[in-house]
Amino acid sequence: MSGFWRTFKVAAWLGWEMDSNWTEPWLFVVYSIIKPIAAAFILVLMYVVFAAIGNFTAPALFAFMYVGNAFFIFVGSVLFGTFQVIQSDREWYQTIRYVYISPISYYVYIMGRAFSKILVSAFAVLITLAFGYVFLGVPLVLEWQDLPVLVASLVLGLFCLLAIGITLGGVTFLMARHTQTLAEAVPGIFYVFCGVLYPLSILPVFLQDVGKAIPLTYWFDLSRRLLLPASLMSGVPTGLSGFDNLTILGFLALSSVVFFGLSLGVFKLGEYLARKAGKIDMTTSY
Repeated sequence: MSGFWRTFKVAAWLGWEMDSNWTEPWLFVVYSIIKPIAAAFILVLMYVVFAAIGNFTAPALFAFMYVGNAFFIFVGSVLFGTFQVIQSDREWYQTIRYVYISPISYYVYIMGRAFSKILVSAFAVLITLAFGYVFLGVPLVLEWQDLPVLVASLVLGLFCLLAIGITLGGVTFLMARHTQTLAEAVPGIFYVFCGVLYPLSILPVFLQDVGKAIPLTYWFDLSRRLLLPASLMSGVPTGLSGFDNLTILGFLALSSVVFFGLSLGVFKLGEYLARKAGKIDMTTSY
């Protein structure tokens, strides 16, 4: 376990250095603040256009959409971070052979590299929520007794997200320079089916079942329940009102275990097939 922790810690430090060393620290901080605020303005513009077309005003739907999109920042960043590790080491820096033959767990190494993305994303999520609360009137509330549930859901949701990312990352052992397309397509699927922009109940019944099979759906819904007033959320048909908070937390825990096992299996299979085909460190020039 000490070896795993050392690998994770050094890989996280390496990921942070690679993400933040392109500019001065103060400029990196400014960028990290402006980017989520700019995304929030895009979201506000989308809502204004929809409200103008439909001739309605629905503060509950705006809060629903805003908080969901805030937490969705984790999805795009963390998934891209896990996908990018194998491609960047193999294709861009051509260092995968040296990392791979070192006496470490490559699986833990990828998790550590992706952890730096979590740190940057967490800062962006906090900025987005704070901006919405202060300037846009999003009625965020958090009771002290709900704090442990929120922390547990955040840990389980991020762990599940990492497991999904590594599951798909195992496929990139056998892919050329196309992982960015995959990293953009998969979050798009989650954006549609996990009730980020609109309640899950709007979708046809068979598509609602697809959304309920994705653990991120429960993570987003539980985050809204804990951060938004119950009186406000009661008017939004989320499609998950039949489950209480602890039940949804149980779904997240079960999903984390399932996807962790799946990620181990797919990663080992992709690694085995790539080694057998001689593709672990083979670069593609197109």
